[in-house]
Amino acid sequence: MRLKVATYNVNSIRSRLHIIIPWLEENQPDLLCMQETKVDDTKFPVKAFEDIGYKVVFHGTGRYNGVAIASKEELKDVRFGLFGRDPDRLVRGVYKGIHVINTYVPQGYKIDSPRYQYKLQWLRDLRRLFEEEYDPNWMILWCGDMNVAPEEIDVHNPKRLKNHVDFHIEARKAFKEILEWGFVDVFRKHHPNEPHQYTFYDYRVPKAIERKLGWRVDHILATKPLAEKSVDSYIDMKPRLAEKPSDHTILVAEFEL
Repeated sequence: MRLKVATYNVNSIRSRLHIIIPWLEENQPDLLCMQETKVDDTKFPVKAFEDIGYKVVFHGTGRYNGVAIASKEELKDVRFGLFGRDPDRLVRGVYKGIHVINTYVPQGYKIDSPRYQYKLQWLRDLRRLFEEEYDPNWMILWCGDMNVAPEEIDVHNPKRLKNHVDFHIEARKAFKEILEWGFVDVFRKHHPNEPHQYTFYDYRVPKAIERKLGWRVDHILATKPLAEKSVDSYIDMKPRLAEKPSDHTILVAEFEL
């Protein structure tokens, strides 16, 4: 079985349907994990997904956050939140025997802010969730906007950005500790030393794409039994170059099961 998985911070799902729906129709992934849907559940565009043959699970409360997973077949055992909080930042389920976790990790604002400490604790709690409820020998996918660029190669200017909340050493350490539980960075498995591979380009930076001023903060991680079956992973830049894009683009991974 071929399994195709993608992750996309849509930065408002209703504003990005003109990109999402054609992309799904053209690329036919089994799963699309989405973050920052920014819509209340009562206004989520379910029909747009159903019309092209996708099931969708979601949770959001309005202007901020929001997560969703679109899948070709129905997800089993769907749950939201991290230890009873932030149901609009984490959704998980089981797809054909594979555990799927989609997260929108808190950004953190500034390193001297309580919001950054919350981000660090959130990542620690996520590791605890994996420790308590999962096994690294299982087939597990962890996807999403992690708001962490793990290594220097993942940002355009590591020296200047060292105190940014998405690249600060403490955030990188907290992220690495989750990977050490048993995850493989699927993109880097296939592109170990390739520079300028970014999933996020800030709207506010003039000609950010042309100048290669980006960040790799969106990730698809897999436990070793699943990562061994990965055959490809790539960043699709077309959505970021489309009209009225998100500031992120789509990351894809493919597996032969």
